[in-house]
Amino acid sequence: MKKIAISIGDLNGVGIEIALKSHNKIKQLIKPIYCINKYMLTQASDLLKLDIPEDFEIYQTAGKFDINPGVVDNSAGLYSFNSFIDAINLAKENKVDGICTLPINKESWDKAGIKYHGHTEVLRDIFKKEAIMMLGCEEMYVALFTEHIPLKEVPKHIKKEKLVRFFKDFYNSTKFEKIDVLALNPHASDGGVLGDEENNEIIPAIKQINKELNKDIFFGPLVPDTAFTSKKGRFIAMYHDQGLIPLKALYFDKSINVSLNLPILRTSVDHGTAFDIAYQNKAKIESYIEAIKYHIK
Repeated sequence: MKKIAISIGDLNGVGIEIALKSHNKIKQLIKPIYCINKYMLTQASDLLKLDIPEDFEIYQTAGKFDINPGVVDNSAGLYSFNSFIDAINLAKENKVDGICTLPINKESWDKAGIKYHGHTEVLRDIFKKEAIMMLGCEEMYVALFTEHIPLKEVPKHIKKEKLVRFFKDFYNSTKFEKIDVLALNPHASDGGVLGDEENNEIIPAIKQINKELNKDIFFGPLVPDTAFTSKKGRFIAMYHDQGLIPLKALYFDKSINVSLNLPILRTSVDHGTAFDIAYQNKAKIESYIEAIKYHIK
């Protein structure tokens, strides 16, 4: 049975509730090691009025603070970051087979002085690899060519060479046999009337990668507003909301986040800290269960 380190996420949010409620299910699939110390775990379980399972194995992530449900807080941000770093180190030291992360709050990280905007950026920096963010489920997976950047900056990143490298890394990480590439502009630019990124960058990149692979794997660029009508497939989106709005509209409860092109496997829930329902015993566990299952597929 695989050992998986669980980064506990922002303790002012729903992550710890999900971990406690799901434990008896996921221990049938993997051996979880939770990156949280006994003091913080006991405080959270008391607030939730949930018992701590006897076999709830923890790795003592250092730090103490008062949990404040639903509040953006620098102490919670720092603790969630340290929990993530502990999980990464366990994987680097081959003490676990992979990691699964519960949700962090980006504003809390910022308040704590953490320079990263999310998990993927940390992994990219630590491993010096171009980590790829892929989200979804068996019916539909979406990889993001650009991630957490302002929309106005997206077009300057749409360059043939960068696209080809991304396509190659994505294919080598997944071996998907058919991958649809979304256009940047409405109507896939209507032959250049609504923009030139398709003709100058995206189409040449698709042609080049298919030539290098000696088979047709990548198709497009697809018109974004009709690409998801079949509700299934493997897609590359040019920017964050282009891919994640349809994915979450269709598969929010079961969708997960996977970091590809790294020496370790990291999965995550595909939702946030849900501060509005923190410590109310309302959190759903489906996405977390699916994120754990990905490790054993």
